[in-house]
Amino acid sequence: MSKILILSYFKNIPSTIIHILLWIIFLGISASQIYFKIGIIPQDFIIRSCILITAFYLNYSLLVPSLLLNKKAPLFFISLLAFGLFFMYIMEATLPKPDFFPDNNFRRPRNPNLFPPKKPSLFLINFRGFFPSGGLLLLIFALSTSVRLGIEWFKSEKQRVEIESQKVNSELSFLKAQLNPHFLFNSLNSIYSLAHKKSENTANAIVILADLMRYMIYEANKDLVPLEKEVDYIRNYMALQLLRLKDSSNVKINIHGNLNFSIEPLLLISFIENAFKYGTDFKGDTNISIKLTIEEALLKLYVYNTVSHQQQKTKNSGVGLENIKNRLKLLYPNQHTINIDSQPNSYKVNLILKLKNL
Repeated sequence: MSKILILSYFKNIPSTIIHILLWIIFLGISASQIYFKIGIIPQDFIIRSCILITAFYLNYSLLVPSLLLNKKAPLFFISLLAFGLFFMYIMEATLPKPDFFPDNNFRRPRNPNLFPPKKPSLFLINFRGFFPSGGLLLLIFALSTSVRLGIEWFKSEKQRVEIESQKVNSELSFLKAQLNPHFLFNSLNSIYSLAHKKSENTANAIVILADLMRYMIYEANKDLVPLEKEVDYIRNYMALQLLRLKDSSNVKINIHGNLNFSIEPLLLISFIENAFKYGTDFKGDTNISIKLTIEEALLKLYVYNTVSHQQQKTKNSGVGLENIKNRLKLLYPNQHTINIDSQPNSYKVNLILKLKNL
């Protein structure tokens, strides 16, 4: 928790402040190393530091964004070389040399007779002095390029994740929007069957449907619901279907295990719907077996139903199952397995799903 708080704190600090603090630390360390090495901080230290900072942000803010990121690599390297030579000329040919330098284990003043100061010249430059500054500038250019490319990569990666998340949310919303009318259509068919037979259970079926719709309106729009509520929803749906069956003796449901977990709403109902839709033969006999077991955060659902030869699949058949398959891929990637065994006379579904804690 403390790490999260620290990261959130630094995230709110403006990038300008972070840059300033990093440069202060970098220059402080550099000045300390120079002082302990030669016993004095050169007069041109601040000027050279400003040149290096200028080179860093010239590359960071101008060359990399306008050239390298726009796929103009040759022009970028040419510009980098030109600016590198320019900064090296300023640092080695125009700035004064240090008054003190190390000699073995002691320090002595520079002898002006032995080492006369060189006059700055654009063409007559002491190229031996270019190598220390050139290496430092090369490091600065490499560092600024790496930092800018890293920041751009993180930005693009963040945008990619956001776009992918929006895509997933849009697909889930679309799938849920499809599921609700599909469920309502099947439920109304069941009530119509009761009303057509003038069954006394019609009123009771409407009450149960109202409870089901209440769950769909107030619970199904949530990301997660308690597994116990989802199981109650399945039981109510089965109660609605049993009202229209003349023989429900072969309809069995067994639920075992701890229901103290969370699950995405309306994730299992399509398997139950499909069983009741195709599990009744032309004689009106229904053969359905449902087993729901929860073992150590693993949900195991087994659904079996017979299939009558009289049942003809229409163009819209299987919409609910395909819907759930897509939702499982989006919501439980690498956290579920589903096997469907479709035979001429039977239909079996085996689903194993890793549940989430409440």
